[in-house]
Amino acid sequence: MIEVSRERFEELVSDALDSIPPELTKVMSNVVVMVVDDPPEPGLLGLYTGIPLTERGDWYAGVLPDRIEIYRNEICAICETEDDVVEEVQITVIHEIAHHFGIDDDHLHELGW
Repeated sequence: MIEVSRERFEELVSDALDSIPPELTKVMSNVVVMVVDDPPEPGLLGLYTGIPLTERGDWYAGVLPDRIEIYRNEICAICETEDDVVEEVQITVIHEIAHHFGIDDDHLHELGW
């Protein structure tokens, strides 16, 4: 386990978001990414809650933003170095953004994520 301050962890999440190709971030819509200290259940590194882009239709308006939570303490608990944290944050952010695009866990695993 490594200890990473909340401020530093938020920077790592921001860096991971900045690494997403602009052609993808342009089509992301009504989604917020947040750092949360602890997950609602042990072992969870991130969580997407919302309506994926692939399921939105003409009816989609006036809804609260989708939410991506990245769990700081859980990620730090499985990492030994800050480089490990950087890598795990990157993987987790990409994984949760993929859910925003409608890609489920099975397909992500097929793709190696």
